[in-house]
Amino acid sequence: MEPEEKNPESKYGEPRKFDPTFKGPIYNRSCTDILCCILFILALLGYFAVGILAWSQGDPRKVIYPTDSKGQFCGQVGTTLENKPLLFYFNIMKCASPLVLLEFQCPTTQICVERCPNKFKTLVKALRNVDDREYYKQFCKEGVDMTKNAPEILKDGLCPSILTPSKNFTRRCLPALETLKGGVVVVGNQTTFRDDSKEENINATDLLEASKKSNFVVEARAVAMRIFEDYTQSWHWILLGLVIAMLVSLIFILLLRCLAGVMVWVMIIMVVIVIGYGIFHCYMQYASLKGQAGADVTIKDLGLQTDFTVYLQIRQTWLAFMIILCIVEVVIILLLIFLRKRLLIAIALIKEASKAIGHVMSSLFYPLLTFALLSLVIAYWAITAVFLSTSSEPVYKVFNTSACMYSRDTCNPETFNSSNVTTECPDAECLFAFYGGETLYHKYLILFQFYNLFLFFWCVNFVTALGQVTLAGAFASYYWAFKKPEDIPAYPVFNSLGRALRYHTGTLAFGSLILAIVQIIRVILEYLDQKLKGAQNKCAKFLLSCLKCCFWCLEKFIKFLNRNAYIMVAIYGKNFCTSAKDAFFLLMRNIVRVAVLDKVTDFLLFLGKLLIVGIVGICSFFFFTGKIKIVEDATPSLNYYWVPILTVVFGAYLIAHGFFSVYAMCVDTLFLCFLEDLERNDGTVDRPYFMPETLLSILKKSNEGLKTVD
Repeated sequence: MEPEEKNPESKYGEPRKFDPTFKGPIYNRSCTDILCCILFILALLGYFAVGILAWSQGDPRKVIYPTDSKGQFCGQVGTTLENKPLLFYFNIMKCASPLVLLEFQCPTTQICVERCPNKFKTLVKALRNVDDREYYKQFCKEGVDMTKNAPEILKDGLCPSILTPSKNFTRRCLPALETLKGGVVVVGNQTTFRDDSKEENINATDLLEASKKSNFVVEARAVAMRIFEDYTQSWHWILLGLVIAMLVSLIFILLLRCLAGVMVWVMIIMVVIVIGYGIFHCYMQYASLKGQAGADVTIKDLGLQTDFTVYLQIRQTWLAFMIILCIVEVVIILLLIFLRKRLLIAIALIKEASKAIGHVMSSLFYPLLTFALLSLVIAYWAITAVFLSTSSEPVYKVFNTSACMYSRDTCNPETFNSSNVTTECPDAECLFAFYGGETLYHKYLILFQFYNLFLFFWCVNFVTALGQVTLAGAFASYYWAFKKPEDIPAYPVFNSLGRALRYHTGTLAFGSLILAIVQIIRVILEYLDQKLKGAQNKCAKFLLSCLKCCFWCLEKFIKFLNRNAYIMVAIYGKNFCTSAKDAFFLLMRNIVRVAVLDKVTDFLLFLGKLLIVGIVGICSFFFFTGKIKIVEDATPSLNYYWVPILTVVFGAYLIAHGFFSVYAMCVDTLFLCFLEDLERNDGTVDRPYFMPETLLSILKKSNEGLKTVD
């Protein structure tokens, strides 16, 4: 019991002892976590194997081109259907069947056509006239004999019974439906038309319902196409906005290096002003819509709209924006009031980080390497995922209108006409249903997708960990140099990167593996949550919500622990578990300083990112909405002006985060070194502090021994 009374902090390990030979990151080190390194290499080889297998089996054309009833791609270059890019449905009414919701396929014949029909025609009437017959023939199966009578042609399913005026909608011919005043639905100015195959009149409203069912998935694709069109119109302006964001971030970092104290206060004031302007703008928009027709409609009544600009024409949208910005403004002001005494210490730490980055300028360019590696990982994952999802084979099933025992059975279109199915079910057809397969490869396809996602998480976390260890090693070399910059080793970033790859690949793989496992569990929980959305079991929903919350917290904790563990790895070169334990114990022995210094500096750096994003976002908003008169003519014409604005804002945040992540890693590294410095040294001649005079004065400490010598 006596030792515990003398040292109540012993449960978090013994404080660091003074070591006269310690001069910063240890160069004489050995490889760590070798087994995990081997496992990571084997996993990467398996990842490449899955990619090669997917690329050999997949076919991205299934995503690009619509598919006819034979599984052929409409409009594919180099095929007989090259000049037939559009998909035509024989009987769009059958798309109202619930089968569409189950199999994502209309149970009717579908063929590729050159253009959509633009007038009403029935097969019976078309066969009476030569010109009408030739016009009608292009919407029938190839090789149809138009000299036969209508009943015979319809019995063999060679032609549709009727043509209706249609429009090209995402490469599909859908009825050209319009709604007149009073809610009357018309097709080509007609409310009803006659189907000769069934000898009955069909209402245009029924046709609308069928069209909606056939197009319930295509609606999202239509929005995506408009967004893609906006990108093609504005991509060069988006790139210019991102370049401006990069320049603003770089200028801000350079100013922060020279005028850290002033820039922090300027940053705080500017963030408050920018958010205040956002509140003012939202209020002006809210007030300007007062009394306008339709402006008082609620978001709930409006529902989900594909044209998102509609939401900006109602007052409730601007009111919601204003309330959100007001809450953010109040939270920031309250935090600044309560943390005002801690800002001086945080500013001193940021000043020291600015000096460190000034002496290790190459650290500012390291995020470019991280960005390049992450882009490579994301591209490989996305391409592999597309090829895996399109590596299925076409599956054909029996579709019929009357009762048939073979309905929805798998069939072979090449041998279908000679099978007994056509004998027992004369109206049955063997049509393309969906992409699937029953081979060994297709049975394990879901596992390949899962493996692709898991390795994606693992590789992304590994690249992030590599950057953290590299920067931590460089900045630790700066801190533990007693005479700066004379004692700072040459090429600190390059040397730190070399040490990380040579000795600690296994350690980085170990830490990123733990994080990847937690992330993949979170993905599984999200998948289960989507599956259980329609379930009535409230207990299961509650349990799932608790699990999601717990794993979210666990992921945040592991990221925090990994980050500090990598700093210890960069300094001492030990394995992951030992480094994580040492970092955690060091932080727990100084828990008060962790809360006071580290988190306040994180908050200030976040305000910096917020300021850059706010400046770039406001400028892009005024440009893309045409409110800057000088460049009004250069503003591109867009479907959704929020597409380039959000892209620029998101990109600006990533760029600012990339630059400020260097600052954040520098602050975290200096902070851990600062804590170790307090434990190792006491300011005497033999054990002087390595921290700068600014931090010594704030903490009311000094290197007394050195002053006596002087």
